[in-house]
Amino acid sequence: MTAQTPPLPFQAHFRCFRGCPGEYSLYDVIYTCPTCGGLLEVHHDLEALRQRSPAEWRALLDRRVGTTEWPYGSGVWGMREWVAPDLRDENVVSMYEGNTNLFWAERLGRQLGVDDLWIKLCGNSHTGSFKDLGMTVLVSVVKQMMADGSSVRAVACASTGDTSAALASYAACAGIPAIIFLPSGKVSTAQLVQPVANGAHVLALDTDFDGCMRVVREVTQDQSIYLANSMNSIRVEGQKTVAIEIVRQFDWEAPDWIVIPVGNLGNISALYKGLKLLLDLGIIHKMPRLVAAQAQKASPFYQSYCNGFAEKTILQANTTLASAIQIGDPVSYEKAVQAIQMTNGIVEQASEDELANAAAMADLTGMYTCPHTGVALATLFKLVERGEIKASDRVVIISTAHGLKFTSFKVGYHEDKLAEVESRFANPPVYLPADAKVVKETIARRLNTV
Repeated sequence: MTAQTPPLPFQAHFRCFRGCPGEYSLYDVIYTCPTCGGLLEVHHDLEALRQRSPAEWRALLDRRVGTTEWPYGSGVWGMREWVAPDLRDENVVSMYEGNTNLFWAERLGRQLGVDDLWIKLCGNSHTGSFKDLGMTVLVSVVKQMMADGSSVRAVACASTGDTSAALASYAACAGIPAIIFLPSGKVSTAQLVQPVANGAHVLALDTDFDGCMRVVREVTQDQSIYLANSMNSIRVEGQKTVAIEIVRQFDWEAPDWIVIPVGNLGNISALYKGLKLLLDLGIIHKMPRLVAAQAQKASPFYQSYCNGFAEKTILQANTTLASAIQIGDPVSYEKAVQAIQMTNGIVEQASEDELANAAAMADLTGMYTCPHTGVALATLFKLVERGEIKASDRVVIISTAHGLKFTSFKVGYHEDKLAEVESRFANPPVYLPADAKVVKETIARRLNTV
């Protein structure tokens, strides 16, 4: 199932997001600009990419969807020219990530008064979250670095759960050691056991995510351990493909709105980067409005937005049910500001009660949402109520992870045991004797109340 990589005229390299001079190879161990210390971004040669017309690009990408020709069947590597064009086939580490369902939430939309509501189910991926999209690129790049004699011996990340699962899985597939830093007691059991099962070196630190991030940044100063967090811009190249995939699933038409839960802010930065590429290549002709949804207990980006982005807000994130976005000092702040400003976007927040009930309401229409998707849904509800999102608008909610990773959240909700949450849609099981008469009476009573 292998194919030779055709010669490609396309190139990509790192450059400073703030515009400092200098270009750096994607295969260098570098995360920030040597001049200003700001984040890097992957820059693609647009003039070379424009050698193909929009129609040719659309046809090429459509043709690759679901193919068994390695590695084009992946939702990420089907766009390889736009991701890492000079990566060799033998170094691609892929589990055919991406190509996830764009679910028409007809019933929920009808309840809200939004006729064209869609949920992008990124949790229907190998490790159960959208993080797979970025990690296939990062681990593939590291594999090529090692094959070409780099000093890198291992990959490492700080995580609130999903990043660690993706890194551990892809690193195990590639045979590369992975080191995981988790905040002790602050990730779900399902998220903790994923990197453990994949053989990663899991270190649970007595701190929060921001504390883990400080440690991993210090540890990865050693050039033998490669940093896999979202401050490493190579991951954005994979994560941006979800935006392109959404547009492709709408027959290459951009939606009006995309709502995404945010913590470290790499995901909304990636959305914008993918959409901007499509705009620059003439494949789409409008930019969707992007909405960054934050948990109220960990909402530094929302607070910055309320201040007109006059300065970056940094805070101590409080414990929230949306644990994966419990981050007080987001790394990708500058890129996310650009994403909001350039798309006339909005930042909103949701309380614990709002996010939990939004998730439960969605579940009653057939979904199985994680708490972070609940944050995005609660934000959607607010924007519809305020009249900013209209009934005729096409809206996409990014569901970032599978609900099965957060079973305790679901159980706690339906047992009405979540702090600060009134479980308005609780549906606990009914325990009955094995008596047909009692069972029939109970069924009749419950059906009459529906």
